[in-house]
Amino acid sequence: MNRFRISTPEGTRDLLFSSCRALRQTENAVREALGERVYSEIITPAVEYFDVFAQANPELDQDQMLKIIDKSGRICVARPDNTTPIARIAATRLDDAALPVRLYYSQKVFRSVSGDHGHKGEFLQVGAEFIGADGLEADKDILSAAFAALSKTGADNFRVELGHAEIYKALMDELGADAQSAEGIRRLIENKSFAALGDALEPFKGKPAAKALGAMPNLFGGIEVLDEVEALTGNVRVLGATAYLRRLYQALDEAGYGDRIMIDLGLVHEMDYYTGIMFRGYIGGAGAAILAGGRYNALCAKFGKDMPAGGFGIDVESVADSLAGQSRPEVATRRDTVRIALTKGRLEKKTLALLKAAGYDISELEAGTRKLIFTLPDSGVEIVLSKAADVITYVEHGVCDMGVVGKDTIMEKGGSFYEMVDLGFGKCRFALATKKGKDVYGGYKTPVIATKYPAVTKAFFNKKNMDVETIKIEGSVELAPLLELADGIVDIVETGTTLKENGLEVGADVAPVSARVIVNLASAKMKKAAIQKVIAELENGLKNE
Repeated sequence: MNRFRISTPEGTRDLLFSSCRALRQTENAVREALGERVYSEIITPAVEYFDVFAQANPELDQDQMLKIIDKSGRICVARPDNTTPIARIAATRLDDAALPVRLYYSQKVFRSVSGDHGHKGEFLQVGAEFIGADGLEADKDILSAAFAALSKTGADNFRVELGHAEIYKALMDELGADAQSAEGIRRLIENKSFAALGDALEPFKGKPAAKALGAMPNLFGGIEVLDEVEALTGNVRVLGATAYLRRLYQALDEAGYGDRIMIDLGLVHEMDYYTGIMFRGYIGGAGAAILAGGRYNALCAKFGKDMPAGGFGIDVESVADSLAGQSRPEVATRRDTVRIALTKGRLEKKTLALLKAAGYDISELEAGTRKLIFTLPDSGVEIVLSKAADVITYVEHGVCDMGVVGKDTIMEKGGSFYEMVDLGFGKCRFALATKKGKDVYGGYKTPVIATKYPAVTKAFFNKKNMDVETIKIEGSVELAPLLELADGIVDIVETGTTLKENGLEVGADVAPVSARVIVNLASAKMKKAAIQKVIAELENGLKNE
């Protein structure tokens, strides 16, 4: 029997019995909370024309869309987002309705995902959209609905972080960077990649906006972070946005939600349609955000009617899974524990040496046991030993709060996490190497490159606007050009001795590599103080060497 006839596509799953009950219970709780706040249900088609989403956000990643060709040859997509179709309806079907209108939905979202990250390609989302109203009271209404919905599920361990799209936009306008540089800087801020962000801002050194942008990844926590950004810039647009966040924070605090709110000025969403506040929600036990939303005043105009709007969506499946997990004793005990995944080998030994110098008891790890999980006595810290690529997997999914892994693995595997510190050790570099005199750039032939790192290789040649054919080699990659299998290799180079001894030479440096600290998205917010303490101790250890 053909297995594709009986299995589910990547990113999808069957839900049975208890899982269904848990999902419906969470879904119904959120629906009930929104109904109580006078939001009316709306349903949009599961399949829309591709143009609807391309028109709303031209920068939307097409690779994440599941595409369908209808009988007339037009490209359709399975709904990758719920907000855009509702903006379409509001601007067309509800153009004569009395404003504002409160709408909610409970329907699936569909994404194309790669199989090796474990991400969901289909999930149930319940959300709300407030159309036709702007300002403090409207934003308070939206956020209050989000808090009420999460509380209704029975969740008690959740936080919502607030940011403002205008802060990043104003600083980038002041910086004067081109579109490509601006997007690179945005990604580095979003990922909290401090070291790489410093390098990206180096050409703009001396400009006031550069200093503020460089600080943005670390500007998250309580209301005090607004003081910090105001001390860094006198940009009128930035100061206007921070003043508004203060007012909104105060209004929500007075409504009883103050202990649930964080400020994150490094929240710079990839969706260009956000025009004001942005927010994300996190819950204990879920490795990624379970709620996302914001103000998108320009979106409805793209469908013919200019109306202010804002809203949010909740991943109710992740909330249900988290609530089920919190009932397990081992999960409850992890609330106050920082679990660190270490790459076995040299990075492990160096990181452990820094922890030992900071006063942590690592004697059990030094004893040479075959255990893989270790509790450091009287510290609230656990150590997990794994392979490099698995460090990323464990951190991304939230079963580990932070990890130490090489930049080579990060570049090749990718993933959703914060890259917070360059520890500086384990230094080497990616390099392109060929036989002496071989030119992979000239001529009309597509170069063939052998490598353990096909993603890194393709990204390097893409920047040069060149096609490349990659061949995956797991070991002794230097053999490939010697055996005439490939024109060159992309590999990790430390001294270059192995290349020279095999008649190869470095043609270009691709990227530097060193050990990095990565942190889970939710853990960075839910366990900020404990994680920053560990990071500070690692950095102090480096300084004292």
